[in-house]
Amino acid sequence: MNRTLVVLTLAACMAQTGAPIVVLLGGIIGAELAPSPGLATLPVALMILGTAASTIPASFIMRRFGRRKGFLFAASYAVIAGLLAAFAVQTAAFWLLCTATFLIGSHNAFVQQYRFAVAESVPAARLGRSLSVLMLAGVVAAYLGPKTATLLQDLVPSAVYAGSFLGLSVLMAGAGMVLSFYVPDSCETEVGGQGGRSLWQIAQQLDFKIAIVASVAAWSIMSLLMTATPVAMHRLDQFSLVDTAWVIQSHIMAMFLPSLVSGLLLDRVGPLRMITAGAGILIVCLGVAFAGRHLMHYWWALVLLGIGWNFMYLGGTALLTRTYEANERFKVQACNDFVVFAMQAVAALSSGFLLFSFGWSWLVYLSAGVLIVPLALVGYKQLALKGLKA
Repeated sequence: MNRTLVVLTLAACMAQTGAPIVVLLGGIIGAELAPSPGLATLPVALMILGTAASTIPASFIMRRFGRRKGFLFAASYAVIAGLLAAFAVQTAAFWLLCTATFLIGSHNAFVQQYRFAVAESVPAARLGRSLSVLMLAGVVAAYLGPKTATLLQDLVPSAVYAGSFLGLSVLMAGAGMVLSFYVPDSCETEVGGQGGRSLWQIAQQLDFKIAIVASVAAWSIMSLLMTATPVAMHRLDQFSLVDTAWVIQSHIMAMFLPSLVSGLLLDRVGPLRMITAGAGILIVCLGVAFAGRHLMHYWWALVLLGIGWNFMYLGGTALLTRTYEANERFKVQACNDFVVFAMQAVAALSSGFLLFSFGWSWLVYLSAGVLIVPLALVGYKQLALKGLKA
């Protein structure tokens, strides 16, 4: 493992805790503070919207000032966002909480660039394994985030959960300290971000379309179900916060723990088969989610959701890196992440409304429809490859 991979993996262990903390608590706190039940998941949705809105600015900042300064800048304001969220909970200020979660999501846009920094620092033959090592940081974050949220929930006696967000600020500060050891790869300093083909020309490639659609499907389905699960379990089905946290924690661990083997699988079978396998796992996930709403239904559905997301997202990321040259990377990466997280934001914004208006089953139906597009594109690609061989 090279220096870039080690530093960014350690930083990601803390930097990625923002999402699980907000996913666990955002809907629960939102249900108490929101002016209407349909807005309960708005803090979670705005976190995702913050990611989508910040993908292009994040890419611009790193192209202009370098990845190191961009990463450190984002970690700094993530600390402030955690403090702001704690203050919002203490003062019962719903819209201030939404602002804080938007900033936490904005920080996530910079964290998503870790994978591209790693990809630029390793040979193509080791790309899958290196990305999987980085994604394993999510296992630590999956444990550390919810654990911090539950252990510190009563730290501030007058405001339950305010202490959880104070803990988030400490974790973001720790990520910043680790990132101070990050040294940009030679690719960043030697190759500019200007020139190359137009984004329209790059987007005409079938591999580019498959890469984006696979990532969109993985993130959108994950967002629809994951955002709604804490509210469905804790508020509608009356499961305890401990049970709810266990399901969310298991889900986030399932998103990243498969990276122990998925990177090796990716290097062996290629991105297209990884995307197909991930879609198959998500189909099973939706079947379990539709079957019932007992604790183990939620647990199995969310675990399978995490594994399917891992396969599809890893396959999509690897396929995307094949579609651009070094001097085209910033605009392609920004375009990919903007589309992916914009669609994820739409899914998150829809999640609460669909849950309260139509019920859990409609989330499953919609997720099944989303899966059709990547499967159709991959099938078309496979037919085209067979035609060329013939």
